[in-house]
Amino acid sequence: MNRKTIRDVSVSGKRVLVRADLNVPLRDNEITDDTRIRAALPTILHLFQHDAAVILCSHLGRPKGVDPQFRMDPVAARLAELLERPVSKANALVNSEVRSMAAQLQTGDLLVLENTRFEAGETKNDPGLARQLADLADIYVNDAFGAAHRAHATTAGVAQVMREQGKPAVAGLLMERELEFLGRALQSPDRPFATILGGAKISDKIEVVDNLLNRVDVLLIGGGMANTFLKAQGYFVGESLVEEDKLDVARDLLDRGGAKVMLPVDVLVADIFDADADVKTVSINEVPQGWRIMDIGAQTAIHYRDALMNARMVVWNGPMGVFEFAKFASGTQAIASLLADLTENGATTIIGGGDSAAAVQQLGLADKMSHISTGGGASLEFLAGKTLPGVAALDER
Repeated sequence: MNRKTIRDVSVSGKRVLVRADLNVPLRDNEITDDTRIRAALPTILHLFQHDAAVILCSHLGRPKGVDPQFRMDPVAARLAELLERPVSKANALVNSEVRSMAAQLQTGDLLVLENTRFEAGETKNDPGLARQLADLADIYVNDAFGAAHRAHATTAGVAQVMREQGKPAVAGLLMERELEFLGRALQSPDRPFATILGGAKISDKIEVVDNLLNRVDVLLIGGGMANTFLKAQGYFVGESLVEEDKLDVARDLLDRGGAKVMLPVDVLVADIFDADADVKTVSINEVPQGWRIMDIGAQTAIHYRDALMNARMVVWNGPMGVFEFAKFASGTQAIASLLADLTENGATTIIGGGDSAAAVQQLGLADKMSHISTGGGASLEFLAGKTLPGVAALDER
């Protein structure tokens, strides 16, 4: 990783503005999953241990302007519980009161700013907003990998202003971990190197496939996106989800990938898209009229297991089927269990965020993986070889 981190700068006695990803799910103003808050703790604790004062900002939900249901108060309260120390909460992102609160911070203090997306200038990367944020602190830290693919005021703009002012703009420990694991997969993977791609649409993963084809030793495809590849090969897929306008792209990728690209050999099909649908397993050349593919079959799971048994690095993004329906979760479960076994045997397993991360969490296998990315969209763009604005804005080593 060629970006500086909080390990590379002196933070003692400094006010540090940390952009974290604290976009947690809420129900009735209660946090239902604090995983993202816990993921931010190592950076916060590092800064406290090195005598800094911390100003924390994040988006929460998708509010259209100021929306009371998306205030950061529950997040600040949960941070206080986890850190076992007082946490101050500002009622705005930037204003005179926030500037006063920031100026009064002492070593070991934590101030949580209001939801970044209450400010219209956030998503527009407004230079004025970025300057106001830069004025609050001596150092900027981006620890929000999940938002690093967005060129927003708190992810890119403020870092640029800080650097122009001669102030450090560096990565946090979570950002560092994300870039190290995903960067190694792209630049110097352990071999054999395998990638598993699933999810609904090939259009979401075209650039990832394109970027990884010449890097991987094997590429396994499942989920709804497999339907488009199967139809591109001439198979009848019934009422399955297919992106008709991507059939030529799928053919091209298959031609270029050759034997390293593996597709399902059998599938679970359903008569309707419903948790209580009638289900049967069929060969890929036996999909019935009016039925739809909902998961990979048991024979495919065995083939995929055989293909992965010797892998030393695996990147997985996207479930193998409609795993939110119990009848169609077996393919995703099989892949997750296999990766857990591979990790135990010394392989590096990287889960690329999003639904695959959620599946691993639900199956209780999260601690069996080498790394679970906190950013679905960001990890996809990174694996596609794109420059992430929130990373590009940080100081180089």
